[in-house]
Amino acid sequence: MAPAQSARPRSDILRFTSHRHLRQRILLSILSGKSIRVDAIRSDDVQVGLRDYEINLLRLVEKITNGSTIEISVTGTSFLLHPGLLPGGSYSHTCHVGRSVGYYLELLIPLAPFCKKPFEATLYGVTGEEGRDMTVDMIRTVTLPHLHLFGITDGLELQIKKRGAPPLGGGQVVFKCPIVRQLKTLQFLEPGKIKKIRGVAYSTRVSPQFANRMVEAARSVLNRYIPDIYLYTDVYKGEDSGKSPGYGITLVSQSTTSALHSSECLSIPASSAPSRIQQTPEDIALHAARSLLEEISRGGCVDSKHQWLVLLLMVLGKEDVGKCLMGDLTAHSINFLRDTLTFFGVKFKITPAPRTAEATEHDQPEGTGPVVVSCLGVGYSNVNRAVA
Repeated sequence: MAPAQSARPRSDILRFTSHRHLRQRILLSILSGKSIRVDAIRSDDVQVGLRDYEINLLRLVEKITNGSTIEISVTGTSFLLHPGLLPGGSYSHTCHVGRSVGYYLELLIPLAPFCKKPFEATLYGVTGEEGRDMTVDMIRTVTLPHLHLFGITDGLELQIKKRGAPPLGGGQVVFKCPIVRQLKTLQFLEPGKIKKIRGVAYSTRVSPQFANRMVEAARSVLNRYIPDIYLYTDVYKGEDSGKSPGYGITLVSQSTTSALHSSECLSIPASSAPSRIQQTPEDIALHAARSLLEEISRGGCVDSKHQWLVLLLMVLGKEDVGKCLMGDLTAHSINFLRDTLTFFGVKFKITPAPRTAEATEHDQPEGTGPVVVSCLGVGYSNVNRAVA
């Protein structure tokens, strides 16, 4: 009888190992209401256990939920999360400078529509970091419009009050989101043709001319393809420019069917790359422009960095079949599909997209190639609004 008793708690708690995909598992735990236990977090590293920014993320989860309990082991190599309800309302949180504000917003954005009251969060910290998380510009211009596809529109905004470049940060953003009863079912199979490109080049605590130089360099590449290009300069001065110097550019392309693709590139602080040659504004803009062209060439109706978000919202949609055309599925998206099966029991049907005449001229793609993903939504309704 003893083994049966010891096995009983395990059936209630979903168990995972490793620090990878930590945020998506916390997110799915809160939405599904299932408890999770994560073990072996960096158990082989010199510095074992959760990092400061991950503990900061758990503190944020505790702050925005009502009734959650989080137990972290003494060594920090495992933790147990019993999720609570989402009451909504206004929150303020100082993010750890080890990760940018985008790291925390990626968790908040899918949770906010399912609160009891409209959600508002003021976050302080680093507003953008090269190569790790999405910058606040990317979230404002690309992530939030992806929520429009599912009927989350009125009152959805992200205000950039202050910018904060790494390593010291000093930025401030305000995220506001309305609540919804249910999400719309997505049918998005036509990528369309690219009709316009927009972008933002920002600079903080450096010469304002840096932003203009980035715009000129990005235009030198993109003007060959399309005439409708507007790249804005966003120069922050004084207190609004944060505590560290930095500059970067975010580019967004929009198609005739409102499919969005994006890329971005930011300066690297001198302290973190002393041996590397510092990139000029021109290098950064050229890299961002070429990355945008590469992203567009992958095809699909959804930007590769936002595949997981669209997949999640498709799962939470009405009990109807949702379909979406995506480009190469990223490794992160494939793991997310596995996790949605674990938490919600939803399986996706993935079929290769019909190839166009232009695509057949090229060699076979290295990854999955463009695919049509479809699933039956679980009919997730806003339980917090009903119960709380």
